[in-house]
Amino acid sequence: MLLYQPRSFHFSVSLSLGTFIKHFVRASDLKPTAITRRSATTKSSIVSASHFETLNPLQKQQLQLYVDALLDWNQKMNLTAVRDANDVMDRHIEDSLAIIPPIHNSYVLSCGSSMEKLNLVDVGSGAGLPGLILAIACPDWKLTLLESLNKRCVFLEHVVGLIGLTNVKVVRGRAEDVGQNLEFREVYDVAVARAVAEMRILAEYCLPLVRVGGLFVAAKGHSPEVHA
Repeated sequence: MLLYQPRSFHFSVSLSLGTFIKHFVRASDLKPTAITRRSATTKSSIVSASHFETLNPLQKQQLQLYVDALLDWNQKMNLTAVRDANDVMDRHIEDSLAIIPPIHNSYVLSCGSSMEKLNLVDVGSGAGLPGLILAIACPDWKLTLLESLNKRCVFLEHVVGLIGLTNVKVVRGRAEDVGQNLEFREVYDVAVARAVAEMRILAEYCLPLVRVGGLFVAAKGHSPEVHA
């Protein structure tokens, strides 16, 4: 996982998205924090997962509804390659929940702001990972799920209604286009992306959406430096 705080910096040359150069830093200045993902556990993860067990009964029930809906819809469309409920819990739910502590620690330390009512965008949300999971675990946060494919947006809207989430908005669009829209540009405290693209491309997708002084989080697995 890479955590990066955008800050003002000016280049003497133009970039592919020159209008957001104030978010960029030199590669030598970028010092991401590596967060090692847990190795796979046994089928009992659904009841013993450490992050899952920190949630209250309502949140656990909401996550179970999400898992059931994901596996049901996955029979009709390709939402995830994972087909087993316990594997979904371990590889998707736990993985998404594990993003919360690094966001909390980095945001409070680097941004010096409260975590209450955090405005976060999940870029390339897909099946709602990690955005929907963060919305369930952190009901005070405001989540925007940005997804380009209509069929996935339909699934996301279905789950939001099924679970009864009031802190989620689904936006259909390509990140490179939405980032140029003044309604979304530089308005988010945090942008997060999980398994979307290589860092060079991901930065162009996410940084225009993050306010200066906000946080960009890229979930990149065991060895973030390999994926950068």
